[in-house]
Amino acid sequence: MEKPLIELEPDDDGRIRRTGNVLTTTTHIITVVIGAGVLALAWAMAQLGWIAGIASILAFSSISIFTYNLLADCYRYPDPVTGKRNYTYMQAVKAYLGGTMHVLCGLVQYTKLAGITVGYTITSSSSMVSIWKAICFHKRGHEVSCKFSNNPFMISFGILQIFLSQIPNFHELTWLSTLAAMTSFGYVFIASGLCFSVVVSGKGAETSITGTRVGPELSAEDKVWRVFSAMGNIALACTYATVIFDIMDTLKSHPAENKQMKRANVLGVTAMAIVFLACSGLGYAAFGDKTPGNIITGFYEPFWLVALGNVCIVIHMIGAYQVMAQPFFRIVEMGANMVWPDSHFINKEYPFKMGNVMVNFNLFRLTWRTIFVILATILAMLMPFFSEVLSLLGAIGFTPLVVFFPIQMHIAQKHIKKLSLRWCGLQLLNCFIFIISVAAIVGSIYGIVQDFHKHNLFMYEQ
Repeated sequence: MEKPLIELEPDDDGRIRRTGNVLTTTTHIITVVIGAGVLALAWAMAQLGWIAGIASILAFSSISIFTYNLLADCYRYPDPVTGKRNYTYMQAVKAYLGGTMHVLCGLVQYTKLAGITVGYTITSSSSMVSIWKAICFHKRGHEVSCKFSNNPFMISFGILQIFLSQIPNFHELTWLSTLAAMTSFGYVFIASGLCFSVVVSGKGAETSITGTRVGPELSAEDKVWRVFSAMGNIALACTYATVIFDIMDTLKSHPAENKQMKRANVLGVTAMAIVFLACSGLGYAAFGDKTPGNIITGFYEPFWLVALGNVCIVIHMIGAYQVMAQPFFRIVEMGANMVWPDSHFINKEYPFKMGNVMVNFNLFRLTWRTIFVILATILAMLMPFFSEVLSLLGAIGFTPLVVFFPIQMHIAQKHIKKLSLRWCGLQLLNCFIFIISVAAIVGSIYGIVQDFHKHNLFMYEQ
């Protein structure tokens, strides 16, 4: 049966006609936000307590809906319905705010992408150690000491990523990316289910409306820094700004993309907030003040389910690492090509066969990507502190990408007058989130420094 003519016609920009809708876009949003950051939310809830914890998740979710809706209006320039498409976040910033902001946006965006690879290396090693600990406890009993170094697992993960990083375009391994997205739901629901079973069995820990208690094990100063760090964890979990324009570029043109995206933002972020509240609340109710940074690493029984959850995390991290790293690889290689267009080392491709598959080999790609993965692995080995590193990444990216640039583009698009009531309100929101992010950055760095004092370099065990 032939397709209708309307489906064969190209879109207004000459590309293949887009067919996405509100439902598919909502699915994309949920897939992006349900990830490793969710595993640290129970720890964040434990630091904040029930009132501040729930309020923070709801506040960050509400702010996200508001600013992501502003971003939805910036997909086209200058008119949000009939204007020219912006295919990337940076392209939109350049169109509305100019070249300087475009460069600043790129620095923040790609720094965060590079940093997330360190976080994913830590997450994967933490889960692999958890699997070995579960095996150890299962065979030898819970009375014995089962501790393992993270380093061998990080090195193994890094070696695998060196090979995957040599693929010129990661879309050639779409199956791995799809599998990674599916497994993210698996480990989140396994973690939530394990916590729920502890709570309903009556074995849950004591909790508080103000979170972890100040006492012999926790000073008032450390409590404050942990609260700030917890904010960074929540910020990271709520962020999908780096891919919002990629998601919008899948939407059909009618109704207008911005209208569809706004509905998807509300549905997606609402579903996100429900999952976040369930996972963080159940985790805190199960562990209380002893809530671990990575919630699933707090379980060792039932053995098979815990192992399955951790395997899901590792699979997700393998694919997610490349999803984040590939755009960073491309921008560096494009820059090198522009600076040295005649260099054979940078630009020449050497095709060779691996079985029946033709593979292109490039010396610069091999050298630079290998060096990057090695550096990311070394940084992860230096700072194998799950919740603190994720908090730092969240605090760095949330203010500029989720709040500052969307608000500034909205002001430029709508020609909002300086010092008008709306302008002042928007800038007040900017300042408020900036202060919280700075506090989260300082709290995360403080936590990392404290962890350094407790562990020798490259000798961390869990």
